Amino acid sequence: MRCYVLMGVSGCGKSSVGIALSAACNVTFVDGDDLHPKCNIDKMARGTPLDDADRAPWLADVGRLIAKYDGAVVVGCSALKRRYRDWIREEVDEPVHFLHLDAPKDVLSQRVASRPGHFMPPSLLDSQFATLERLEAGEWGSEIDIARPYDEVVAQSEEYVRGTMI
Repeated sequence: MRCYVLMGVSGCGKSSVGIALSAACNVTFVDGDDLHPKCNIDKMARGTPLDDADRAPWLADVGRLIAKYDGAVVVGCSALKRRYRDWIREEVDEPVHFLHLDAPKDVLSQRVASRPGHFMPPSLLDSQFATLERLEAGEWGSEIDIARPYDEVVAQSEEYVRGTMI
């Protein structure tokens, strides 16, 4: 396996864990936020949650990006609903593994509040939790508790990726 998505609500560590995985496992990391069109970024910055129509083209772009890589790739992407994960999978001709970086809302609220200057305001965290659908039976992936120390989160993520890479 070579296709991985670090998923979860804002502030869960998709970027920081992705960068660490890239170095530890010699894989490419892409921050899915960089694939958002400006109108999506502007909408979120105004405190307005994205809807499915906003997300669909972005998620298709995430899937196409994964599909174009020859080697292993990790993408940070919220992928909050099963349907969103399916939209990514539709673009890739092989299994995509989702690592759900998860923690209680209070932990993530503190993290989001401590990120000044990020386009995603703390006010949108509630809408992300309301949208979140956990990984279901039949989806390749794992949940990782990010309330634990960062080094343990990275180690568990690395163990999962190394254990599934071919």
